[in-house]
Amino acid sequence: MKSYKYIARDSSATRKEGLTQAACANDVLSWLRQQGFTPVSVNEISTAVKEKHAISGRKRIKAADLAALCSQLTIMLEGGIPITVALSIVAEDIENSQLQQVLQQVAERMQKGEPFSESMSKFPRVFNQLACAIVLAGEIGGNLPGALQRLADYFENRDKLISKVRSAISYPIFMFTFIVILVIFIMTFIVPRFRSIFDQLGSDLPAFTKAFMGFYDGLRYNAIYIIGFFILLLISTVLVSKTKKGHLAFSRIALSLPLLGKVLSQAFVVMFCRTMATLLAAGVSVLEVFDILSVMTRNDIIKSAIIRTKEHIVGGSGVSLSMSAAGFFPNMVVKMVQVGEESGSLSTVLEKTAHYYERKVDTTITIVMSLLEPIMIVTVGAIVLVIVLALYLPIFSMSNTKGG
Repeated sequence: MKSYKYIARDSSATRKEGLTQAACANDVLSWLRQQGFTPVSVNEISTAVKEKHAISGRKRIKAADLAALCSQLTIMLEGGIPITVALSIVAEDIENSQLQQVLQQVAERMQKGEPFSESMSKFPRVFNQLACAIVLAGEIGGNLPGALQRLADYFENRDKLISKVRSAISYPIFMFTFIVILVIFIMTFIVPRFRSIFDQLGSDLPAFTKAFMGFYDGLRYNAIYIIGFFILLLISTVLVSKTKKGHLAFSRIALSLPLLGKVLSQAFVVMFCRTMATLLAAGVSVLEVFDILSVMTRNDIIKSAIIRTKEHIVGGSGVSLSMSAAGFFPNMVVKMVQVGEESGSLSTVLEKTAHYYERKVDTTITIVMSLLEPIMIVTVGAIVLVIVLALYLPIFSMSNTKGG
């Protein structure tokens, strides 16, 4: 499909201008005549803009890109534009070059007769099982625009949640890195200067300074071994995390971390409730919902809880009872699911539960930041204080001796 700009006149000779999509200029001329217009000119729009987008396009496809895509498709479908044409229009204007290529291939497959959901499933790295299941349910129920709008809302909310969790995790990592760099700088450029001064003075050093210089010498002469140890530790950690038992152990550690583990657990509850609400509202079966949820997390503890819940449901138990038996989900979530089952409004109740836990995530992140900031400041201050005392105590001792 190509983009064309046309100029035409109606029966009263009024000038009309606009844009349209067509395979060739003759199709545009035929369309204008069918609309009762007299064509004046039809020109293909320059591809300079598309080339610029392709150059500046990002390789990684983010949740925000998918949310914008679903929103645009929803608006076009509600306006009566066929899905293949809508995909071609979005592909030409989108900034992400990788997503642009994917959409073009999806449109080509659909023009050959494939359903939208099946064409999407050929690109699992872009469109996950959740997206394909919601679109398939929309196709079967005859409400594809509604399904795409649910998907747009889901991706938008997920992007916001991921940003919040990343902010909670990145801050302590940044501060820890800053402390390590600060210590390396002091030990490399400042302490050696004082060490040469102390050697020239040749006087007895205070016990605290001697202990600090001993620590410094230990780091200095064993730096290669220390660096090698940490590299070996890092490689071992990566290798162990790829084993089944190692990955399970790291999954348990991640959830048991002070404060940060609570953020991760609450973020999963938000994702669980919102994903389940979105899928159920789109008409996806409960068992398929849990199949999709089980592949949306890499944490083995969480995945095991989802699988156990599904097994209990297959055995004939209700959703709330199965979640309770899994032994992972918070009691409030289980109770809310029970209320949703009994009232027949499980999707609505889950969406409200997701909003509630999203507010809890915000509160927990605020607490984490308020605690970590003073802790990091005190840590940096303590390190600097120890170094300053160790380096200046001999000077203070000498001045006291001369004064005496």
